[in-house]
Amino acid sequence: MPTFNRLKYLRPAIDSVFAQTFTDWELIVADDGSEGETAAYLAALPNSPRVKLLRLAHTGNPGTVRNAAWRAARGEYIAFLDSDDVWLPDKLALQVASLRSHPQRGWSHTAYAVIDEAGELLTGSRARWWPAVEGRILEPVIKMEVSIAISSVIINRKLLEHIGGFDLEQPACNDYDLWLRLAWVSEIDGVSETLLHKRRELNPYYHNTMVFEEIGRAIAKLLAISTDRYLHSILRRQRAKVAAGLARTQAISGSRGAALRTLLKSSRYSWSYREWWLGGAGAAARAVTPAGVVRAARAVLGRGRGRQ
Repeated sequence: MPTFNRLKYLRPAIDSVFAQTFTDWELIVADDGSEGETAAYLAALPNSPRVKLLRLAHTGNPGTVRNAAWRAARGEYIAFLDSDDVWLPDKLALQVASLRSHPQRGWSHTAYAVIDEAGELLTGSRARWWPAVEGRILEPVIKMEVSIAISSVIINRKLLEHIGGFDLEQPACNDYDLWLRLAWVSEIDGVSETLLHKRRELNPYYHNTMVFEEIGRAIAKLLAISTDRYLHSILRRQRAKVAAGLARTQAISGSRGAALRTLLKSSRYSWSYREWWLGGAGAAARAVTPAGVVRAARAVLGRGRGRQ
């Protein structure tokens, strides 16, 4: 469990570990330099062989913190839990049993639902629930057609050691990068029961431009090692879509020159893909349209909506 100054959510997260019906666990809390009440709470955790606190110098890189935690663990399986999420009581028991009954699968995840700041499930139009998938999922992971919550994941330790854990040079989307590398070498086990309540994220630590940049980097890494022609075609198409998305977010954020440079650079490998042309055209239009015209258009559209 990585954490940094989030006592409000840390307590229920840790409580959910102690509430597990599966009791053969150890909890490694990797603290990324917390201070004040959070540091005091962590210092007061039970002094038990099952609970270990790692105090780290602050890095702000979740991959660094998670790597420190799992490498300090002793178990056959590594389970991740973010310090604002909550496991349901049967989470570990059901997942471990399922993994042991499917030895060809080196990692596992579960269905999950989303909770609000108070820990209540979102309802009505805000309700969010994602099912678990299983088997060979590399293609849907590349295309971002599946949603895997890191707090629902358990990985065989030997497999995690084999792929090297989280990439420390990938500050954002390092979970997506890890899923790609895991799906490259192993099937995934899926537990259909909802065994995780994932906290709705209100203040993500990265912005959309960084997300597209880091997804593109993860795809490029896989392209560099893949020799399968079909997989190459999927990766190249997804890289083109991501490049267009990056250019669009750069243009929207006002980085017009960066948007045009992204389009120019990506044209070398993306010009044959319809998705890149469609997304790139919108990005280019935003990049070359004077800011005053954009503001005027937004004002007109806003007045139009107000009269409806």
